[in-house]
Amino acid sequence: MNRREFIALLGGVATAWPLIARAQQPGRTYRLGGLTPSPRDAPHYAALFGELRRLGFIEGQNLTIHWRGYGLRTEQYPDIAVELIKAKVDVIFCAGDVAVRAAQQATATIPILAVTDDMVGSGLVRSLAQPGGNTTGVSILATELDGKRQEILIEAVPGLRRMAALADANTTAPRHLQALQEAALARDVELSIHWVVKSEEVVPAIDAARTSEVAALNVLSSPLLFANRWGIFERAAALRLPAMYQWAEMAEEGGLIAYGPRFTQMFRELGSRQLIKLFGGAKPTDLPVEQPTRFELVINLQAAKAISHEIPAGLVLRADKVIE
Repeated sequence: MNRREFIALLGGVATAWPLIARAQQPGRTYRLGGLTPSPRDAPHYAALFGELRRLGFIEGQNLTIHWRGYGLRTEQYPDIAVELIKAKVDVIFCAGDVAVRAAQQATATIPILAVTDDMVGSGLVRSLAQPGGNTTGVSILATELDGKRQEILIEAVPGLRRMAALADANTTAPRHLQALQEAALARDVELSIHWVVKSEEVVPAIDAARTSEVAALNVLSSPLLFANRWGIFERAAALRLPAMYQWAEMAEEGGLIAYGPRFTQMFRELGSRQLIKLFGGAKPTDLPVEQPTRFELVINLQAAKAISHEIPAGLVLRADKVIE
């Protein structure tokens, strides 16, 4: 560890300590519920719970995690939300709009910590600065970033004339897709939309996109699509279809190109910080919604080689990380 890293670590501990001291009450056990499509062993949850453990919130000692709310299908959210209310959890962690709405319908008092695409645009909170109600969390700038990813994908496939967007009907607003289509048309590119509602529809939607003779796929931001990323990687590779993804780690896991924040880092830093504040008694209505501030372009040249696609050198040079 160099001097700069050591000083940064000390600063982080100094900043976090007052929050921890206020949150932790001797003899108390904190109860955390969840509504999310990702399983309990997903890397971002490992990062979140690892950070909580480092800060003194340890499962089996002073922290109880209700694991039934992880790895869910969308239709399970309402019933599990009711279970969490009966279990008297202190906070409900939700990933995605559908999960948040299920929690909001189940309780108006238990704090909801959400990670969603656009919390204000979806009507989940009143504003970023003053959320109102019992919901706060992290809004991941999905609308802006989906457009940026589209621009990068067009650049990554020279001569592109037809492309597709894989969209989750549970979270993606039609007006957002219209804006993407208009932006693509301005670049002389036709954008077709392929909707999914549940996991079983993801691979058929990719097949339908390829059948329509598109030459690139923009996988839009969505908890459902993220939870099904391994199947998307595999199918896109099998069809030799260049694809763009929302989190930096997704290119490291096997996707071709990714642009966005680091999901694990966001959960470790923003998620843990807000959760500790809520455990300490902070009111969601007074706890501003946070947003990521660091974004990375990651290009996987191994994946490009596997589908016989050459990414322009200029784009590769701009990447924050290249996997060779």
